[in-house]
Amino acid sequence: MHSPSPLPLVDLPVRRLTRGDLVACADLSEDRGWPRDEHRWGLLLSAGTGYGIAEPDGTGLVAACVVTSYGPRLAAVGMLLVAGRHARQGIARRLMRHVMEETGSTPLALYATPEGQRLYEELGFAQVGRTERVLGRFRAEDRPSAVTTRPAAADDLQAMVRLDLPVFGIDRTHIIARLPAFSHRLRVAEENGELTGYAALWPSGDAHVIGPLIARDTATAKALVTALAATTDRPLRADVDARHEELLGWLVERGLEPGSRTAVMTYGIEDLPGDASRRFAPLTIATG
Repeated sequence: MHSPSPLPLVDLPVRRLTRGDLVACADLSEDRGWPRDEHRWGLLLSAGTGYGIAEPDGTGLVAACVVTSYGPRLAAVGMLLVAGRHARQGIARRLMRHVMEETGSTPLALYATPEGQRLYEELGFAQVGRTERVLGRFRAEDRPSAVTTRPAAADDLQAMVRLDLPVFGIDRTHIIARLPAFSHRLRVAEENGELTGYAALWPSGDAHVIGPLIARDTATAKALVTALAATTDRPLRADVDARHEELLGWLVERGLEPGSRTAVMTYGIEDLPGDASRRFAPLTIATG
């Protein structure tokens, strides 16, 4: 008797991921040349729903992604990775189709690399914006900012949620509540006792990432970046909404170098909700 031939990879079942898959997800990141980012995977797998395809021999994952739900009005898809040895075999398409079936009528948003953008367009996604990555050693300006910032306190969380709601357009309480534990530093800007912005600093590889960065205006965003940068000796990274040209130019002047670009794409909705003028950088490329 012949043993049954193995299923083609695109026919393998998609399963839910758990925090028990954290190392396998980090292995996948490393396989594709990304930082392992176990810290970020941990946040996403606890705040969202992970989907993956396991290697038939049980040695890890063929592919993975995470969906962060914000209720019926939006879900964000991120960290879609396929192991290099299985690339260009239709696996990313298979996983995305599964996600789209699982999320049903809920509009979707994602950040696409140039390599992935064509696939998403074929699946019906449309580009609505872009982000630009900057990375490097931050040099502070000589003159102090006129904007007041301070470390966030536990009783700031409700005010941060209230500030975030019109900016993101959807309730992100389940993400913001995790920021104190997730971030190495969490900082707020305020004027006359009222919060005007907030930002987090968290580790990724040998760098520190700034995000989210929510601010009333560019001056407030600059003050939050400057304050957070002063707390680390690591290189700084940020993925900035490309509409914020003034902030991007300033970050380059301060020593960060332009890097990769990603396309902001949506499905089932014409644009991201909220106020882009105050949304300078996402929390992670997966969670908007």
